[in-house]
Amino acid sequence: MRATTVLITGSGGDEIEAYLARPDGDEGRGGVVVIHHMPGYDRASKEIVRRFAELGYDAICPNLHYREAPDASPDDASAAVRAKGGVPDERLIGDVGGAAEYLRALPTSNGRVGVIGYCSGGRQSVLAACNLGVDAAVDCYGAYVTGTPPEGWPLKVTNLVDQLPGLRAPLLGLFGNEDSHPSPEQVDELERRLTELGKPYELHRYDDAGHGFFGVDRVSYRVAAANDGWERIAAFYGTHLSA
Repeated sequence: MRATTVLITGSGGDEIEAYLARPDGDEGRGGVVVIHHMPGYDRASKEIVRRFAELGYDAICPNLHYREAPDASPDDASAAVRAKGGVPDERLIGDVGGAAEYLRALPTSNGRVGVIGYCSGGRQSVLAACNLGVDAAVDCYGAYVTGTPPEGWPLKVTNLVDQLPGLRAPLLGLFGNEDSHPSPEQVDELERRLTELGKPYELHRYDDAGHGFFGVDRVSYRVAAANDGWERIAAFYGTHLSA
């Protein structure tokens, strides 16, 4: 495995930093764009990128906060972005699109790219799949794909209900039944709308798991839910990102 920091072309032609990990070997393979959580482009996010390389994919995580604070720590960069209401949707689409094109340009690419996001990145994964030609999308407990943010919510986001008819890729959703953002009721709504629209999807829910259950460095980490989730992610991408 090789892992390194690269520069890619993001939204509006901006050059932004990204973390890239690739398996050794020249065989053709799919790619995965990892959309980091609101705490930022941090060590945990980079570990996830390397895990996808270990699973056999070229994987990349664009630093969505690079413009606001290119030389700051993940915590400081995240604070700067939160103060502005979060990453604008249009910019997110451009940055993820740039990361996907970077993967497709690699000599090992089979042309297929998936997206995955955690926390705010879960919603952004669905957003990307509604606006970009990706081949598979994973939403790990993304808030406000459905539902309405409460008064005073720190991020300037709307739900994606009006965009779901444009979902272009199969969706895998992984959620904790103890979560409030998204709540079980909001996950129910997502399932209902996807069914009505005839979109291909799998949604899985875990008891005794709340928000952030994949986070190995957090008290929210739940071993059983995370391990099962990783198995489902591997199977899902194995189906949709194979040549």
